[in-house]
Amino acid sequence: MNTVALDRIDIETELQAAIDANELHLHYQPKADLQTGQLAGVEALLRWSHPTHGLIPPSVLIPVAENSELIVRLGDWVIKQVCKDIVDWDMAGLIPPCVAINISPIQLQDRGFVNRLSELLATACVNAEKISLEITESVLMYRSESIDQTFSDFKKQGYVLALDDFGTGYSALSYLKHFPFDYVKVDRSFVQELPHNPDDVSITRAVISMAHSLGIKVIAEGVETEAQCKFLSENMCDQVQGHFYSKPLSSEQLKQFLKDSQILDKHLLRMGKPDRSLLLVDDEPNILNALKRLLRRDEYRILTASGGHEGLEILEKNRVDVIISDQRMPLMTGVEFLRNAKKLYPETVRIILSGYTELQYITDAINEGAIYKFLTKPWDDELIRANIREAFHYKEMEDENRRLTLQVQTTNQELISANKQLADMLEQKQKQISRDELSLSIVREVLQYVPLPIIAVDDEDMVVFINNSAEKIIPTSKLELGCQIEYLIPDAGLGIRTVSEGLWFPVQVYGQLFNAQWKNLGEKHKSTGKIVMLIDDRNRH
Repeated sequence: MNTVALDRIDIETELQAAIDANELHLHYQPKADLQTGQLAGVEALLRWSHPTHGLIPPSVLIPVAENSELIVRLGDWVIKQVCKDIVDWDMAGLIPPCVAINISPIQLQDRGFVNRLSELLATACVNAEKISLEITESVLMYRSESIDQTFSDFKKQGYVLALDDFGTGYSALSYLKHFPFDYVKVDRSFVQELPHNPDDVSITRAVISMAHSLGIKVIAEGVETEAQCKFLSENMCDQVQGHFYSKPLSSEQLKQFLKDSQILDKHLLRMGKPDRSLLLVDDEPNILNALKRLLRRDEYRILTASGGHEGLEILEKNRVDVIISDQRMPLMTGVEFLRNAKKLYPETVRIILSGYTELQYITDAINEGAIYKFLTKPWDDELIRANIREAFHYKEMEDENRRLTLQVQTTNQELISANKQLADMLEQKQKQISRDELSLSIVREVLQYVPLPIIAVDDEDMVVFINNSAEKIIPTSKLELGCQIEYLIPDAGLGIRTVSEGLWFPVQVYGQLFNAQWKNLGEKHKSTGKIVMLIDDRNRH
């Protein structure tokens, strides 16, 4: 047995002991709402510090648990611990956040999971609305009646449903639309190079647009920088999760986090307007001070520079809406500075303020778009305040027009891409239908020559196939596809309803005694219904 297998057995054995000894623990990573900046919820993250192997990552721990069927016990432990911590936060006088718990596909396939989950929450007096269930996207490929019913039960009981790691493997619009998810989580692999990687930019925008078109909100994982958060906010993402907002916290650390009510800065919010930022450039300190005193009452974020070079350095590091610059300054005139600002930061609104009337020079700059407006010194206080308010209003209208234009362009591109994906999907679907029809024809042909009577029925016990051997024992007048099996063989219809799958039961077929058994179709393929096989009672032994 190789080392990897031995290690897996060791981890499996010790994991059982760790669960029994309550040696595992949870951390909680907060998520921020990009509309309010406030805490939107947390994700429960399993931690196991092994005495020999150290911290065992979930990428190792979870597969071992799933392969050994320990995942059910492990999942129950996580649910119990989450409930315990929620009650603890509540007892401390805090408002517990909604906690996201990762659910394994194996747990979803457990028919008793929904009831067990409800019982665990009821025992701890925790409401379902405090629990979000995060489900990996591989589940989308294994849709079945039982999975559909599980999802339906989750929604009826009030759980929040989130699709985890969206975009990494199986997700597609054709699958996603069949499930009642409240959120999709954009995988960190698409976030880590935002906003510089054009492919990740396109993918992230497309995911956000597609999810929103289905009424599903979007959470971005692995957000580590302000630039990533700002990009996601500007592109209508709903929530962010990652170290930029908070690292994973212990239950006790999260208590303090809840008390502190940490929020994102206003300029990062999706629907909130950023602070109005104003840059004043003048080589005379008394002029700068006088303007700051005058404009402070209008609640602008005011930055100052003593010359054009310093002004460009400030623009490189800060978002600025409106610039007011003196004309006559050493090394770089106001017009030269504003021309550079227009070239490097064209979205700024630029105003020249001067006591000198170099009209032709300034007029040329206005005509070429480097300057929005020319104001003179000495100034009228109310007049200059009104002009600056007008400049900000102009800037906000320009920003809105740019946003709407970008939104239209993005939507058009996404529609083109979606149409292409739909065309590809339809083509693949048609190919699959052709393959299924060919396979069905082959199976029918094979069954015709099986020397035992075989009858196939659909989910409503309606006859859809009769092989040659079955036709020989049934009167011609009775041979009819589309009738109930009880019409052909009364005892067979009764046996299907009362006898367990795979067990033999006697049937009378027009005076001849047979033994029959039935099998469900669909265990290994998409077909549904049952197949009934008969064997002459004289030949069975």
